[in-house]
Amino acid sequence: MDSLALSVDIDLLRRFDKPGPRYTSYPTAPMFSPAYTDKQFEIDLSRNNDANTSPVSLYVHLPFCDTLCYFCGCTTVITSKRDHVSSYLSMLKKEIARTSSSINRERPVAQIHWGGGTPSYLTHGEIEDLASFIRECFRIAPDAEFSVEIDPRGLTYDHMQAFRQGGANRISLGVQDFSERVQKAVHRVQPDQLTLQAIQWAKDLGMGSINVDLIYGLPLQTLESFEETLDKVVKISPDRIAVFNFAYVPGIKPHQKLIHPEDLPSSDVKLQILKTTIEILTTSGYRYIGMDHFAKPGDVLAVAQADKTLHRNFQGYSTQAGADLFGFGMSAISHFGEVYAQNAKTLREYFERLNSGRFATHVGYRMNRDDEIRKNVIMQTMCNLEVVKEEVEEHFGILFDEYFQDALEQLEEFRRLGLVQHTAEKISIIGAGRLLLRNIAMCFDAYLPKLQTAQPIFSRTV
Repeated sequence: MDSLALSVDIDLLRRFDKPGPRYTSYPTAPMFSPAYTDKQFEIDLSRNNDANTSPVSLYVHLPFCDTLCYFCGCTTVITSKRDHVSSYLSMLKKEIARTSSSINRERPVAQIHWGGGTPSYLTHGEIEDLASFIRECFRIAPDAEFSVEIDPRGLTYDHMQAFRQGGANRISLGVQDFSERVQKAVHRVQPDQLTLQAIQWAKDLGMGSINVDLIYGLPLQTLESFEETLDKVVKISPDRIAVFNFAYVPGIKPHQKLIHPEDLPSSDVKLQILKTTIEILTTSGYRYIGMDHFAKPGDVLAVAQADKTLHRNFQGYSTQAGADLFGFGMSAISHFGEVYAQNAKTLREYFERLNSGRFATHVGYRMNRDDEIRKNVIMQTMCNLEVVKEEVEEHFGILFDEYFQDALEQLEEFRRLGLVQHTAEKISIIGAGRLLLRNIAMCFDAYLPKLQTAQPIFSRTV
């Protein structure tokens, strides 16, 4: 796996294609419960920051969009009413101010991410004002990574300039697919020129890193059409590329019923697209980080993986291991210490909680010791591609093989297939095992049996 180019066995992908968590957290979000209240969050927030000087990561959720993309799985608000935005920003500032008052000002903010929705739905004045407000409330490290999700549709140079002046140094562009037929089928028509223009503005303004998001498995997609999209992306040459598997879950996201099921590519075609994607991108000089992420060898994600400092959070792979995450806005998730806490998922509930002087916490979870141990092993698997048993044993005071006896029995299938190397010292992901990180990590998940219901709650692993 040291070489970039990677050949894919489609029969192997087919064998392990089943629903499974993405492990942006452990335990995963379905374990969050309303039994964890805003009062508990307030107490835990205060306790966490007593004499704490460790780095901080901030996530800001900006849910607004002009139009609905039929494939979308995010928490969004489709509106053309600007007064909704101003009201939301007022509530957002109230939440940021209240949370920051409990956080030691000596703690440096190492990472900021604005997601959505569409952050560029804000006016350039609103962007500048929100960025300035965050800087007033927190101590932003000089080398902080500040990334913003961008929809090229409706984007202006003023938007991009406002993001840059506010401190943004990384952008993630939603492209999904360059095929006009596919774009029309998912209600997201985005001419190539809009994407190219956004990238050029970002480069002109000195953005340090550009990521492009693609989705495979969309309606009317074919292997040939997606190859054309990949060729265009390779020519653009972004620093990172994310290629997500479309999760068609109309039972969970009712608006996906607007997609005609008969237009969706078959499972075999999806696997062919995935195989081709991995082979084209790795042959073109990108490292396959794992899951759906690719990065140039010099990108900080690739460097962090080589240094074994890569991390996962609710935005995916990250270089900020050890930073407490504080999320702001409807549906945003915080994770600090042993606590996960997610905000209310509707505007009404979000507003009501903040207006009543409460935190916006809707559900949460407090990790126990077993959770901490399993999270450590799962995240090492997902990020570092290996687990050194002695390190886990020393950190948690356990005998690894004894503690994970059941998991190691499940892992045996992957070892027999040459996907995992298992020795007395460590577990290493090898060969094509990198394609199946989610499946391998699932061996260590204590909650998965109770979450595997008749109605799948997770996307498919490949």
